[in-house]
Amino acid sequence: MPDLAKSHAVVIGAGMAGLTAAQAISRHFGKVTVLERDVLPAEAAPRSGTPQCQHAHMLLAGGLQALQNLFPGFENDLAEAGAVKIRTGKDIRLERPGFDPFPIRDLGFDIFCMSRPLLETLTRRRVQKTPNVTICVRSRVTALVASRDAKRIRAVRYDDEDGRCATLDADLVVEASGRCGLTLQLLEELSLQKPEETEIGIDQAYASTIVERPLDHNEGWLGNIVLPSAPASSRGAFLFPIEKRRWLLSIGGNHGDVPPGDRAGFMDFVRSLRTPTIHDAVSDARPLTDIVRYQMPCSIRRHFERLETFPAGLLVTGDALCRFNPVFGQGMRVAAQEAVILDRLLAKDVPMERLAREFFAAIQDTIATPWGVAVTDFVYPATRGVRPDDLAQRLQYGMALTRLAAQDPEVHRLTVEVSQLVKPQAALREPMLAARVMSLI
Repeated sequence: MPDLAKSHAVVIGAGMAGLTAAQAISRHFGKVTVLERDVLPAEAAPRSGTPQCQHAHMLLAGGLQALQNLFPGFENDLAEAGAVKIRTGKDIRLERPGFDPFPIRDLGFDIFCMSRPLLETLTRRRVQKTPNVTICVRSRVTALVASRDAKRIRAVRYDDEDGRCATLDADLVVEASGRCGLTLQLLEELSLQKPEETEIGIDQAYASTIVERPLDHNEGWLGNIVLPSAPASSRGAFLFPIEKRRWLLSIGGNHGDVPPGDRAGFMDFVRSLRTPTIHDAVSDARPLTDIVRYQMPCSIRRHFERLETFPAGLLVTGDALCRFNPVFGQGMRVAAQEAVILDRLLAKDVPMERLAREFFAAIQDTIATPWGVAVTDFVYPATRGVRPDDLAQRLQYGMALTRLAAQDPEVHRLTVEVSQLVKPQAALREPMLAARVMSLI
């Protein structure tokens, strides 16, 4: 039951990070208020606060496990709403350089494909059923308010839906806004050190559209992924099945290779992919939406875990903490798993004075695996940032591991479990496995 002594928590942002954080906190606080600047649609529809929401998303195993933990029975919600259950290794055809396709195997567990608006809507409906959580729309937070001694958070200041400035007292504030601007602003006002930032400048650009999934499609797969021939080309694509018998197609490139926004140019880009599989599948499919585009300059990781001083009662989660290249599809899973970690710490009754330090430390293992994937963007010479000294060795190891996974179903399953955040990245460096991989280098 919530501890009424911890009377009030405020979550900034009603995206996936904010919603999952609010649900976790609701188990331990008397009241949780979520402040969201957008108007939230009643049904699954895009909104301005999540500009990436019209692009390809897949709820992979680690994210599904976390959502099931926070919302028991969530898998049934997905199925009833039309999300497409995918058998891992079998239903999505993976085409990667040297393996077109990668061996098709039933890896023994399921994931879901759906539109991002559908996933967010289902999550929000669950949160809205939680009695002690209130979501306030058209409420733009303008500042965090610290105590007089600057040691803890006291309140948040925001403009309500009528445009009036209001102040909301809080015992805990979680910034899940995606940009971290409010927390960084507060640290500057308090003359406290800001977190170091690590950036990987990839200049990722992609374009997406939804098409009708043909009734006569019988190629033995439900979706298809074409990975780029790096470093020579960054062009890749995701074709995922979503609700209402549709396909969501996202194509992308980086460092100036920007997919066109017109239908003819878009299809020319699809035709230019290394394999013709996706073009052949969609060339006659009926378009259902306009083409939408999105660009992200860099992956960014803010090292709050290194700060010696940080206001008590303040946390940062989701993209505000670590933002990944969206091509890797890691953001929603990481945010949900961070919420599960927060729930666990609050259940241990960690004091507010220690909560931030313990939370930022505890989530590092969760971040490590997807960040390790983001580092592979340095395979492109134009990628900006500090290249790891062992980059060449990492890339060699990864290529050898891929060859071994193609040969060995057990290794294949392990690599997928790690990529889906079910197992830690360290599992790929276990001595016996590492010896087998090194023998192929």
